[in-house]
Amino acid sequence: MPRYIFITGGVVSSLGKGLASAALGALLQARGYKVRLRKLDPYLNVDPGTMSPYQHGEVYVTDDGAETDLDLGHYERFTGVAAAQSDNITTGRIYSTIIERERRGDYLGATVQVIPHVTDAIKEFVLSDAGDVDFVLCEVGGTVGDIEGLPFFESLRQLGQELGRDQAIFLHVTLLPYIKVAGEMKTKPTQHSVKELRSIGIQPDILLCRCEQPLDPGDRRKIALFCNVPESAVIEGQDASSLYDVPLEYHSQGLDSEVLKRFRIEGAPEPDLSRWEAISRTIHEPDGEVTIGVVGKYTGLLDAYKSLNEALTHGGIANNVKVKLKWLDSAQFESPDPFAPLENVHGILVPGGFGERGAEGKIAAVRFARERKIPYFGICFGMQLAVIEAARNLAGLPKASSSEFGPTEEPLIGLLTEWTRGNAVERRGSDDDMGGTMRLGAYKAALKEGSRVHGVYGSAVIEERHRHRYEVNIAYRDRLEAAGLTFSGLSPDGVLPEIVELEDHPWFIGVQFHPELKSRPFEPHPLFASFIRAAVEQSRLV
Repeated sequence: MPRYIFITGGVVSSLGKGLASAALGALLQARGYKVRLRKLDPYLNVDPGTMSPYQHGEVYVTDDGAETDLDLGHYERFTGVAAAQSDNITTGRIYSTIIERERRGDYLGATVQVIPHVTDAIKEFVLSDAGDVDFVLCEVGGTVGDIEGLPFFESLRQLGQELGRDQAIFLHVTLLPYIKVAGEMKTKPTQHSVKELRSIGIQPDILLCRCEQPLDPGDRRKIALFCNVPESAVIEGQDASSLYDVPLEYHSQGLDSEVLKRFRIEGAPEPDLSRWEAISRTIHEPDGEVTIGVVGKYTGLLDAYKSLNEALTHGGIANNVKVKLKWLDSAQFESPDPFAPLENVHGILVPGGFGERGAEGKIAAVRFARERKIPYFGICFGMQLAVIEAARNLAGLPKASSSEFGPTEEPLIGLLTEWTRGNAVERRGSDDDMGGTMRLGAYKAALKEGSRVHGVYGSAVIEERHRHRYEVNIAYRDRLEAAGLTFSGLSPDGVLPEIVELEDHPWFIGVQFHPELKSRPFEPHPLFASFIRAAVEQSRLV
């Protein structure tokens, strides 16, 4: 049976519980252990798929088509272990399951209550489908004391009792604020957070204290005394200059050693951190720098593009360069003389998105990249708009548009109503529920021999993750290809366009899928590695 590490947070949100979970998973993995990571989200949405990026940040998509919390992206990037539908649960899913069971009569007339029915359902999720692993790391979203999180904390309290001290421990991530005026670090918020946790029956075994300044011995002793943990279990978690320094930093502070000590595991092998050290060297000692302009519509909250940000960093790692990102709101490109912000970039990327707002600005940025011969990468919506731009300005279709924006004479992009998944046909209608109705998860694509993407992947067939409701109309293929836009990737049945590229351009590729979701620091996605390589070449021309 695997050992369980329950990760909770206190004081404030956004302390980096997900990153801490991912880094700890990577450290245990570096010692030769098999790990799996899970996320419990207390909000009432069934999943984050219908939530605004400004509310929740990025929606991460797994191979099996689950729309999940962005922390699962951290888990995958740091461990390389593919997440699944069973690795993210919300209050909404828990209650939906319970109500379905009640309606079927599964509870045999019992009064359905939070305890035991809700808590049992949460425990069932935590323990299910763990697989052949040594450790399951289970993170609880939000902070201790949040009313919506109480059933989750109660469930973990029960599991701590049922599994026993050798099978379950609690790691609490908390904040040590530094008061500049007083010139000192304050431990009281951490003390209160642990008090809140203990009041619901959970005694943390390890405290990961997030701080801006080094933790001095006096503060460490005070925290240990008031929070009822050994001094060695008070782990300093200073801000790191790079996400990929975090495993090295936490190992130097003894986090993984303390976890093994809490489980009474002796004689564990020392971790092999060579690949993390190599990544850190590349990030901190690059051979050069390139600037990529990212033209999006959610640039007010960069968590909306979390995986994209990291995949571009990975592309830099692959080329030993630093990637500087210039985040640009697409709306600014709809004004007169809008292109000054793009004059000195070495590559332009238009990411995914939904809705008409900012679309014309993105199309203008696509045209700028095409005409100026600047490397261009369009992802999902960015591919669709690249096709519209080519249709309008190369193929003689000035009214080309998307039905997502309303009725159009030239529906170059239309609602996807039917597609094949394995041996089954999936169908969707315009009046269907919004949640979970897109083309989601991993699908294969066949690449055109001799195309740029065929060379980039080094393969004739690829499999990538999708999240979209609209699709390029294959009926326009011949006219667009005659204008120079090659359809270099198609679904295996030849019906759905997956990749387009321009023939007469240094690097111009649009993809319907989201390659950023499969990029890892130690295994950069080939498209991002190739795009940044093209940007490096561009930097030598300007």
